[in-house]
Amino acid sequence: MALIISILTYALLAVEIGLALLVGYLLLLTIAALFARRTTATHQSGATHRFAILIPAHNEERLLPILLENLHQLDYPRSLYSIHVVADNCTDNTAAAGRAAGATMHERHDTSQIGKGYALEWLLQQIWQRNVQHDAVVILDADSVVSPNFLRVMDARMARGERAIQAYYAVRDAEQSWSVSLRSIALIVLHYLRPQGRMVLGGSAGLKGNGMVFAADIMRNYRWSGSLTEDLEYHMALILNGERVMFAPDAIVWAEMPNSLAASNSQNARWEQGRVEMVRNYVPRLLWKSVQRAKFVLFDAAMEQIIPPFSIVTIASVVCLLAALVLQAPLAVWLGVALVVGQVIYVITGLVLARAPGKVYQALLYAPIFVIWKVLLYGRVLAGGSPKGWVRTARNDVR
Repeated sequence: MALIISILTYALLAVEIGLALLVGYLLLLTIAALFARRTTATHQSGATHRFAILIPAHNEERLLPILLENLHQLDYPRSLYSIHVVADNCTDNTAAAGRAAGATMHERHDTSQIGKGYALEWLLQQIWQRNVQHDAVVILDADSVVSPNFLRVMDARMARGERAIQAYYAVRDAEQSWSVSLRSIALIVLHYLRPQGRMVLGGSAGLKGNGMVFAADIMRNYRWSGSLTEDLEYHMALILNGERVMFAPDAIVWAEMPNSLAASNSQNARWEQGRVEMVRNYVPRLLWKSVQRAKFVLFDAAMEQIIPPFSIVTIASVVCLLAALVLQAPLAVWLGVALVVGQVIYVITGLVLARAPGKVYQALLYAPIFVIWKVLLYGRVLAGGSPKGWVRTARNDVR
């Protein structure tokens, strides 16, 4: 019996050491984020860059006009940006709603190539054929709104030489329900804390699919793919060819999130399926190239894909701690406690840095429910039960 306990203890310690490496890396990013700039230095010479704002929309007649009204109110010269929407395989009044709100509408009907990536690539071809004058391209989701300073921040960053920029992609109306608040927490650590740390350490912020800005020549040199992971693959293409995505924490894009976990299933399944595909297709190459070129940015990009969903790390750490208590293994207990405490520090630091409202903190009481839901969803993804193509996320009722 003693031998069995010893074997189980050593196995448990091995698992905890693996988790400690992952949590340690997250804490490294957390510490680095404490030293990151939160604002963009003012561009003294005034607005100079012309932006083409691209919006892929599939049956978005309700939310698209809200975004378009928001874009017309930006603190940026109206003559220096144009708004282009692709109504992609729509069966509602998205095109009419967009025209009424002052956007240049492009209608696409192609049932053989379905998805956001295909829609964006087609829309790029349209603005090039029409010779739309632009220095940079902005990509926004139709269910979003942006901060008034969005283009001013991007203009200032491009003036200092940045060529690919990711805005802070946050949750709109994060306090409307506990499930939305928990989604907000997840995006705060993933979309704010980690990119801030990466900027300090010399990494690349990554692309989050919404609130992305690219110099015009980048869009011409690198084709947008039609795959499920089009934004992640685009990021891989950029960093493997020497480009680096910068992070603009003070340019914010808020997107609507489903107000229940059930309504979030398709969206989260797509995200996690994308993560699994990236691990399979890119992590070995990134790790090998990082050794060949001695580039932290490539190693960090591999780590971002290797680290499983935070819910998986959390539940694995709790299970390890409980197992250590049952086995009465002091070292394993201390390691388990350290893992849990490290993750608490990571989450709370992210909330503090992002200045999350008090109600978001309160939602942490529901974290066990969220973790269990995410683990079950991730299991379905690994089993091959994820959606394919552009499956529109359920929208909330009009508020």
